[in-house]
Amino acid sequence: MKQGTLNSKIVVLLLLAAVVLYLGVSAWQSFRDPFSTALTYSYTVDDSMEATGFLVRQEQVLTGTGGVVEVLPQEGEKVSRGGTVALLYQDSSGLERREELEQLELEKEQLEYAIDRLDQGGGDSSQLSQQVLDAIVALRSCVASGDLTGLESRSMDLKSLIYKREYAFNDTEEGESAAQLQAALDSVNSQISALSAQAAQNTQRVTASQSGVFSGYVDGYESLITPDMLDTITPSQLDQLSAQRPSADGTAVGKLVTNSTWYFVCALDQADAERLIEGRSVTVRFSRDWSGEVDMTVERIGDTENGRSAVVFSTDKFLSDTTLLRRQTVELVFDSITGIRVPKQALRVDQQTVTDEETGEESQTSVPGVYTLVGEQAEFKPVTVLYEGDSFVLVEPADSNRKSLRAGDVVIVASDQLYDGMVIQ
Repeated sequence: MKQGTLNSKIVVLLLLAAVVLYLGVSAWQSFRDPFSTALTYSYTVDDSMEATGFLVRQEQVLTGTGGVVEVLPQEGEKVSRGGTVALLYQDSSGLERREELEQLELEKEQLEYAIDRLDQGGGDSSQLSQQVLDAIVALRSCVASGDLTGLESRSMDLKSLIYKREYAFNDTEEGESAAQLQAALDSVNSQISALSAQAAQNTQRVTASQSGVFSGYVDGYESLITPDMLDTITPSQLDQLSAQRPSADGTAVGKLVTNSTWYFVCALDQADAERLIEGRSVTVRFSRDWSGEVDMTVERIGDTENGRSAVVFSTDKFLSDTTLLRRQTVELVFDSITGIRVPKQALRVDQQTVTDEETGEESQTSVPGVYTLVGEQAEFKPVTVLYEGDSFVLVEPADSNRKSLRAGDVVIVASDQLYDGMVIQ
C-alpha cells in the first residue's frame, strides 16, 4: 500500500509540473509574440443610469364579499363596461355548480354539433383532426412554458374538439339517431336551466362600471399615489412612499386600469435631471420583474429639492404587460452608440502626406486608424473614434470603400513597428 501511494503521488506531481510548464511556455510565447491580434466585432454602448421609482396608473379597486371568489378575466385582459369580473359564491358548492354548468355547456355544444352534422350529412372530419392536433400542440406549449393562466380553457377546447371528432367519425347508421341526439340535448338544456336558477340565488357578480384593463394585483398603493398627484409630487414624498408598507383591501377581488396612459415617477440627482428635456422621449429599460424597453415621454421635471428633482415619464404602450409592476428599478437610456469594438492598444495614429488640390502643396496630417491582418500583410485602415472605454474603443470607418474596416476583421494589437503592406510572419 505504501509503495502504491508513493507512486500515485509521483504521478500527480509530474502531471502538475507538466501543466505549469505548459502555461509558462504559453505565457512566454505570448509576451515574445510581436504581432498579437484580436478579432473585431459590432458593439453597442449605452449612455444610461439606474433609477428607482413607482409605476402610476388610473386604477379602480373592485370589491366584493363571498365565501369563494372566482376571478374570470386573465391578468392584463381588457374588460368592457358592464362585463363580469368575478363571481362570488356563498360556499364551495357554488363553485362546484359553476364547474358542472361549464361541463353541461360543453356537452350541449357537442350535441348541437352532432345534430348539425347529421342534417348536413357529415363532412369535415379531416379538418377536425388538424384542429385536434393544433389544440394538443397549444396545450403542450402552455404547460412547457409554465403559463398556466389559460390551461383550463385550452383543456376544455381540446376536450370539445375530441368529442366533435368522435361524432364526425361515427357511422350514422350505427350511431345515435337524430331523435336520440335531440332528446339528449333537451335533457342537457333542462339541467342547465335548473342549475342556472339555483346559481342565481347564491351567486353574486362583480361587474365593471367602466371599461379598462384588469389586474388581480391589489397592493394598497392604488389610493396612495395617483396620476393627479404627479403634477406636484416631490422627492421627499417619494421617499415617504418608499418607506411605507401599505396593506391591500381584504375585500378586493382585483382592479381596473381605466386609462391607457401610465406613468413612471422617480427622484433623480439634479445633474441627471438636467440632461432631460420635457416633451422629449427617453428609453426606459425594465429588466427585473418584466423584461422590455419602453419609449416614454418626459412629462415633468420638478423643482430641485435638496439636490434632487422628481421626474415623471409617461407612455400608452405595454400597459397589459406591466399591470403587476409597482416599485421598480429601471435603466434610463439617454443615448446608444454602436460601432466596431477594437482593443485600445490597436488604435494608432499614422502620419500621411496630403496634397492640396488647388495649390499642390503637400502637408503631413495625423490619421487615426488600425492595422488589420489581410493574408500575410498589415493593412492600415483609417477610422473615426466614436467612444473610448477603459480597455477598448468604438470606431467606424473613416471612409466607405471595399477596404474599409468591418466587423470581423483581425486587427494587430501589439508590434514594435508597423507600416502599410508589411509582411507578417
